[in-house]
Amino acid sequence: MVASSPYHCLTLSLLIIPPILLTTYFFAAFPTPPAPIFIHPSLASLPPTSKSWEIYPEDFYPGGGYAEFPTGRVRYWLLGPEKGKKVVLIHGLSIPAIIWKDVAPTLASRGYRVLLYDLYGRGYSDAPQTTYDPNLYTTQLALLMQYLRWEKANIVGVSMGGAIAAAFTSQFPHLVDEGVGLIACAGLMETSDLSRTAKFMSSPLVQTVASSRPVRSYIQHLTNQTITKDATNPIIEIVRIQSAHLPGYNAALSSSLRDGPIRGQTAAFRSKGFEGKRVLILHGTRDTTVPPKYAGRIATLLPEPAKQKTVIVEGAGHDLTVSHPVEVSDALSNLLEGKASWKS
Repeated sequence: MVASSPYHCLTLSLLIIPPILLTTYFFAAFPTPPAPIFIHPSLASLPPTSKSWEIYPEDFYPGGGYAEFPTGRVRYWLLGPEKGKKVVLIHGLSIPAIIWKDVAPTLASRGYRVLLYDLYGRGYSDAPQTTYDPNLYTTQLALLMQYLRWEKANIVGVSMGGAIAAAFTSQFPHLVDEGVGLIACAGLMETSDLSRTAKFMSSPLVQTVASSRPVRSYIQHLTNQTITKDATNPIIEIVRIQSAHLPGYNAALSSSLRDGPIRGQTAAFRSKGFEGKRVLILHGTRDTTVPPKYAGRIATLLPEPAKQKTVIVEGAGHDLTVSHPVEVSDALSNLLEGKASWKS
């Protein structure tokens, strides 16, 4: 029998000891505490000379306030009589609560207690540096209702806000009253529905470059110097201002496109949370952002015990709440009162 040479033993040691040390390290290592979420500022951080204060001031609606949550401050407004039937209005992907400028006051004047708020990353709500998935948005609303001591409310959303309303109904059915309104509702969109530009701009690499200080300064310069054909449109202008001046806005939109509720909400629409609810599906025939075919798909997914009504507005595009506020307000009033015919 030949004895092992010192060289052979050294070779074995070099092969065996490193894996043992690495294994021991990974089993014994303890993770460091998670870093706190970084919070980007909202429109409230812009100087009073900013055009945003002229277009969409902090007191755009009466009865405003802020709620402090772990993921940042949330701006909200309460309209209408305190004892009125409660309804929450949720805006969509890029435009904050100004999108309800004609609908909310109308509902309040009809005796409803209306809650509006800016989603995280938009308007006067902070922009946490995190993943903008459905849970972030549904938890935001659940915390806001708890903060206001609302036991339940009717939930209405437009575009991505409709998908949030569906996810919220699925996750927190005990907080949802009799009515759910889905206006130009996203939630089932396919990747092919998104433009190549949207996909490109929402990529993490592009967002890293776009959020750098030199690029943001250049965009701000263009926004301040360029006058477009949409400059007189406050809805379009507030999007431009947010994109140029709020460091967390573009990241919030991009994450919402990649991870948010505009897609993949089939299970939410099918959930038992909709059972016993009146569901209004409101869509325009010329909606190119969320094609009207999705209104029909949502209707087929809702569980049979849900009472649903589909209202199609001829010639209307995606901005129903702005272009057809009367039709939207009337349909929502019927939803809240149950006056129209509802089929299960």
